[in-house]
Amino acid sequence: MRALSVFVLLVCVLLPTHAAPAPAEKHGGSDLRCPLTVKILDAVHGIPAGPMTIRVFRRGPDGNWAMVTSGVTEVTGEIHDLISEEQFTAGVYRVEFDTKAYWKSKGIAAFHEVADVQFEAHAEGHRHYTLALLLSPFSFTTTALTLNVHQ
Repeated sequence: MRALSVFVLLVCVLLPTHAAPAPAEKHGGSDLRCPLTVKILDAVHGIPAGPMTIRVFRRGPDGNWAMVTSGVTEVTGEIHDLISEEQFTAGVYRVEFDTKAYWKSKGIAAFHEVADVQFEAHAEGHRHYTLALLLSPFSFTTTALTLNVHQ
């Protein structure tokens, strides 16, 4: 039952952003220009989790990770324009969320130092990705949406 509740909550957070276009002055459409968008929800307080530092790494041919970009979510728990189309080439990526600092700013002791998500980008052709993170001090869960914006 708890898993169903988490799923429903994530669907409620993600669907509205893809059902209606974003204001033109903000972003110009339903994340069509952003190859990687991140959305974070604080499950304890029922609010977007922001600000939170995010770092994006790409795995090199030698297996080592190299940071390609970083940013901070807005108070909406979202970050757009984190990485450009040119930077977001095919490969394996790791998105690292600084969860410890976020919880510390709320006066809450957290278990995890960071939450990270690893995924392969563009394995089935060019796609845009939305990563969603549902966060509490002792757990986190993620989901992803992929869009083929060129069809």
